[in-house]
Amino acid sequence: MPRIAAFFDMDKTLIDENSGSLYLKQRYARGEIKGLDLARGFGAYLRYKLGLLDLDAWTRELVRELEGQPVAAVEREVETWLAGELIAHLYPEAKALVEAHRQRGHLLAIVSGAPRFVVAPLARYLAVENVLPTELEERDGRFTGRVIPPVCFGAGKIHWLRQLLAEHDVDLARSAFYTDSITDLPLLELVGRPVAVNPDPRLY
Repeated sequence: MPRIAAFFDMDKTLIDENSGSLYLKQRYARGEIKGLDLARGFGAYLRYKLGLLDLDAWTRELVRELEGQPVAAVEREVETWLAGELIAHLYPEAKALVEAHRQRGHLLAIVSGAPRFVVAPLARYLAVENVLPTELEERDGRFTGRVIPPVCFGAGKIHWLRQLLAEHDVDLARSAFYTDSITDLPLLELVGRPVAVNPDPRLY
């Protein structure tokens, strides 16, 4: 029998903040970026909320900063950051919701525009077995500074979700997707149980 699935966006759906903004604050606190970089990041997030940001181009620009960095070192850094920061922003209701779906035997997945090294630790904490993030290219254990297209955003989420559906027999008509964002409309329209969580005004 096909399985029922529950798909979850991450930012403002599972957690009460934007993970990119939280990560920028953390880097600023450690002295890794300047105040101007922080302001620029928040300006980009505001443009995103207004539907004015080319997220593909913005993501590719940010990822270039990772060029040459060891994948394992970045993953360790984010794992440490997650334990002290990201979990504190997890909605208690979201954690309970994920658990309720697991108890019913549903296939679980987080589908997020954030990179794998941010999404995967949260997925492990929630015991969510599938992660569909923005994938970054690696070579010889280091980031190349490039995205493996497409960015997991908008219609790009459908692309990565279809990779999962190729491996699992899923009944989309009985499956759910939880998100706050109008940019996820393509995936909301794909499932039989679309659920708007803390929706931005454009999703009403």
